[in-house]
Amino acid sequence: MMNKNTVLGWATFIMILMGLLLVGLGAFKYTEVAGYGFAAVGVGFFAIAWVFNALKGRV
Repeated sequence: MMNKNTVLGWATFIMILMGLLLVGLGAFKYTEVAGYGFAAVGVGFFAIAWVFNALKGRV
């Protein structure tokens, strides 16, 4: 059974993967101005993953 900490751990892992994917898309596929948007959203995913990681053990 998954408790709250396990769910937050998986959410953190998935958010980091999505952040890496978006930053990679922004850096390598979309080299024009749209790439900056992809990279900015990827950094936002990293920030949310950091918050999820900080919440583990407190919820």
